[in-house]
Parts: sequence; structure tokens; C-alpha cells
Amino acid sequence: MKNRPWAFLAGGLLVALLLAGVVSNYASSHPDGLDSSLLKGCTVDADDNIVGGSCPAQQARDHELADSPLADYGVRGVQNSFVSTGLSGVLGVLVTFAIGAGGFWLLRRRGTTPTDGDATTPAEGDATPSRAGTAS
Repeated sequence: MKNRPWAFLAGGLLVALLLAGVVSNYASSHPDGLDSSLLKGCTVDADDNIVGGSCPAQQARDHELADSPLADYGVRGVQNSFVSTGLSGVLGVLVTFAIGAGGFWLLRRRGTTPTDGDATTPAEGDATPSRAGTAS
């Protein structure tokens, strides 16, 4: 079987782009384990706003990058939430892929040099004993 690392890489990137661009829109909007554990002790309404009680989530503040272009799982300025979430996922995959590919490109081996344990092919004209025609 022919070794096709580029086809495998392109296929994996395509799957990641499809998952990030389309399937991410169907993820649950309910709080995950960390969010729900921080809400223990508080009463919340249907929109997950704290209306009473005492819990660690009341101490939450906006992140320093809350106004960034890709904050809150969307792209600022895109009005359609489905497109905004999908575009945010696709951009995230592409940036992650670019950083990973750049890292691998920087760390790759520039060439191979034989080490002492590697087998080398004798040059033409070298007198090398051959096993062909020898008796056992």
C-alpha cells in the first residue's frame, strides 16, 4: 500500500472543519459540569440568570478578552448565529492547524545522516563478499 500522509492529513483536516463548522451548532447550550457546580446554592431562572441564593458563580467577571472578535463562540459582527458559530469553529481549526503545522515544520529533520548502526550500501567497485554461490 502506498504511503499517503498528505491524503490522511487533508482528510483529517476536512473532518475537523466539518465538525467545527456544522456540528458545533448542535452542541448543548446548557451549562457543563464546571458551570453547574459553580451554580450550586443559587437559584437560576430559565435563561440561567442567578435570581437568588449564594454560590461561587456570583463572583464571576468578564474575561479580559471578552470583546475580542472570536469571543463567546461566535464572530463579532455576523448577525446569523448559525453562521457565526460555524465560522468561529472553522477559524479556530485553521489557526490551530497553522500553529501545529508551523511547529512541525520548525522541528522536522532537515536531512538524514547515517549513524554508526545504520546499514550502508557498498559503492560500486568495492570488494564485498557475496553469499551467492557459497556452500552451506
